[in-house]
Amino acid sequence: MSITDTRPAEDQPTSAPPVSGGRPRSGARRGFHLHPLALRLHFYAGFFVAPFILIAALTGALYAIAPTIEGFVSRDLLRVATTGPEQPLAAQVDAAVATRPELTLVAVAPAPEQGETTRVLFNDPTLGDSERLSVFVDPQTAQPVGEAVVYGSSGALPLRAWLSEFHRSLHLGDTGRLYSELAASWLWVIALFGLVLWVHRVRKRRARTAARWLLAPDLSQPKRRKLNWHGAIGIWILPVVLLLSATGMSWSTHAGESITKLRQEMSWTTPAVSATLPGAVAPTPSAGGDHHSAGHVAPVLVDPAGRIAQLDRVYEVARANAITQGVEIAIPATPDKAFTVKEIRRPGTYTIDSIAVDGETGAITDRLPYADWPLMAKLTNWGIAFHMGLLFGLPNQLLLLAIMIGLIAVLVLGYLMWWQRRPTRKATRLALAAPPRRGVLRRTSPWLTVALVLAAVAVGWFIPLVGLSLLAFLIIDVALGLAARAQPSTH
Repeated sequence: MSITDTRPAEDQPTSAPPVSGGRPRSGARRGFHLHPLALRLHFYAGFFVAPFILIAALTGALYAIAPTIEGFVSRDLLRVATTGPEQPLAAQVDAAVATRPELTLVAVAPAPEQGETTRVLFNDPTLGDSERLSVFVDPQTAQPVGEAVVYGSSGALPLRAWLSEFHRSLHLGDTGRLYSELAASWLWVIALFGLVLWVHRVRKRRARTAARWLLAPDLSQPKRRKLNWHGAIGIWILPVVLLLSATGMSWSTHAGESITKLRQEMSWTTPAVSATLPGAVAPTPSAGGDHHSAGHVAPVLVDPAGRIAQLDRVYEVARANAITQGVEIAIPATPDKAFTVKEIRRPGTYTIDSIAVDGETGAITDRLPYADWPLMAKLTNWGIAFHMGLLFGLPNQLLLLAIMIGLIAVLVLGYLMWWQRRPTRKATRLALAAPPRRGVLRRTSPWLTVALVLAAVAVGWFIPLVGLSLLAFLIIDVALGLAARAQPSTH
């Protein structure tokens, strides 16, 4: 089974059937045989990579509705039944600090809506990366109602964080992350080559009305219904699948590093408001706060109680300057830093504005409206929020769940088709199934061959797992082809 073998595959016709409507096969006449190459790659990638995509789809279905599950399971922390005017933000934070005086206060997220709790965030050295301890406070009574570890920029609680890590790595650490990266990196390739195959099939089936029939399975052929449903469902979910593949790669280890470098070189990175006060010479820290370790020259620290007392002024200034959605206020630990107020990801939040405020004077020292973000940074933000099910709330989550169910159906139908066409005779035991027609490269235009090879090298360099696995497919294909040639002829 080598890609240069020109013998037709078993159960494949040696001559193409006539196309409906009497159209000639112009692609074959020009020598642009993309369809056979697409069929072969779709076959190999689908066979070997689809199990990883299936796992990602199953775990992704749970991840898709995780925000809703979190809201139900953790409702005692997230919501309160009290009504009336809210207590000052400083009073709410003071109450939380009293429950955790040994920890460093780093931020506060005021209750964004009536009936929700305020989150007071602490740095806990016993927690992992991107984890903070949150004390949840009733804004009407300024009484703590509980605490929990929160993760990431969206403040995921333990259940949602567990489902997120399950989807990303199956809780197997950095090694486990390779599974999701392999799935995300190959998903768009398999999907696009599947599109090529489906368009080719639809043109043969309904040559004069191809566009109309791209979305419709052909139920008039009982023996090919699995194939037709496989292709039609794939078309239905294709746009969202491509988006999920792209955003999934941006979180991955190796492809994510390439994407990060590209964004930096193209100035597509997410900008951040500066927390440095005018005239200060210290470098700007990350948005999570500024806390120095022991053993170095101690910086001049501020009184935490004094910073807490400035919170209400800072919050009012931010509200008066169009920061009107749910926010997180980062509390500086040194006098050369300003408070930074940044809108957070919530359902229905499509823009993330931020502002820096001098806590002493209430003066605005820097601002970053979402309109000033680079376009690609905006698209990345929207794509990630959509991937997380946070862009437009429950409808977003239900759409993702439907897409995952559709993807699972496509994968299962693909394996059912392979099982029905699996080899049963002794002479074909080396074959994975009735394989696509061979000799792809010999029948392909040299110009198209060169373009495809260059594209494969570029993709393999940018997305290493695709390059390595593609090389593995080629080695397997050549090895099986040599083994098949060594088999005695049965004719």
